[in-house]
Amino acid sequence: MTYPLPDTSPEDVGLDRSTLERLSNLIDGHIADGRYPGAQIAMARYGRLAYAKTFGLARTEPTRVAASDDTLWLLFSNTKVITAAGIWRLAEEGLIRFADPVAMHVPGFERHGKDTITIMELMTHQGGFPDADVPPEAWEDHELLREAVSDFAPQWVPGSKVHYHGRAAHWVAAVLIEAVTGADYRDFIRDRILAPIGLDNDVFVGLSAAHQDRAADMHEPTEDGGDIQLHPTMNTPAARAAGMPGSGGFATARGMVAFYQMMLQNGRLDGTRLFAPRTIEYVTRNFTADRIDEGMGMPMHRGIGPHRRGLTETIRGLGTLASPATYGHGGVGSSYCWADPDSGVSFAYISNNRVAEPWHTQRTDIVSSLAHAAIDY
Repeated sequence: MTYPLPDTSPEDVGLDRSTLERLSNLIDGHIADGRYPGAQIAMARYGRLAYAKTFGLARTEPTRVAASDDTLWLLFSNTKVITAAGIWRLAEEGLIRFADPVAMHVPGFERHGKDTITIMELMTHQGGFPDADVPPEAWEDHELLREAVSDFAPQWVPGSKVHYHGRAAHWVAAVLIEAVTGADYRDFIRDRILAPIGLDNDVFVGLSAAHQDRAADMHEPTEDGGDIQLHPTMNTPAARAAGMPGSGGFATARGMVAFYQMMLQNGRLDGTRLFAPRTIEYVTRNFTADRIDEGMGMPMHRGIGPHRRGLTETIRGLGTLASPATYGHGGVGSSYCWADPDSGVSFAYISNNRVAEPWHTQRTDIVSSLAHAAIDY
């Protein structure tokens, strides 16, 4: 399928071009300063793509390769919202309830006292095993994957804390999808979430060989915080194909703003109904109120996939200027994507260097706030 959003100008959908150009100049400055090799941004409103720009390099070695509009960028934890959509699909089809214990659908998961952990607790970062992970051998051996997540051991009483699960929760979500459907979770997400709305060429959980050459390399600073270097694990064909469900997706910025436009349009995109409006309303609620996320050091207002801006003084990545209803997710040290129901705007910013704190949080706040400042009501 072709990309689902028609092009328009910023002015035609009430966006201020000069503010968007100021944002682009900021990113040009980041690249000139050596903060990251390349980046991509996109903004959509009312079902139309209003602004998209690609910056810098996709690859730095062995030769320099310029990024293009078709370059695919590592999403890191932006992937969580795409994987969560697979869980939404199961719930909407009556195959699971969010109140169900995970072990009801994944026999064996009850091991080590995990019998009461619900799908809701799992997906809102309350499962109790934030530091767990699976071995690389389980990326393609899905019997081993199921055994690995069943062997996760809680670090504290499930449900008693909110603590960001970097990879663990969404590995369990992937196993849950496979247990309920009998399909590889990557195929399920492609066939039941992305392809129906025309995003199977722009958003990937598991990058096939045919698309690997489109992938930008991920970088990170050297240990002393100096020059950037290639990320040690995320640039291999195996890692890209693995489709790590909490951290390994790839996308264009235009693909991410289209996905969030689907959510803003009550589960529809380009005439296709992917989800019921009530499903979107439910999964974007704040289920953790103002409880501190101990992995983030602040309230994160967790939904089932995205998190919300809310009314707290600070929030990661969505922008200080954001409407309280704004929801989205970020990728560690590199990116943020979001949707604002009050304005109908979706925005994506993805770069290819995993930079350290506090600069990452500072720049994503500035980038997102500039995007909000471009909105003329």
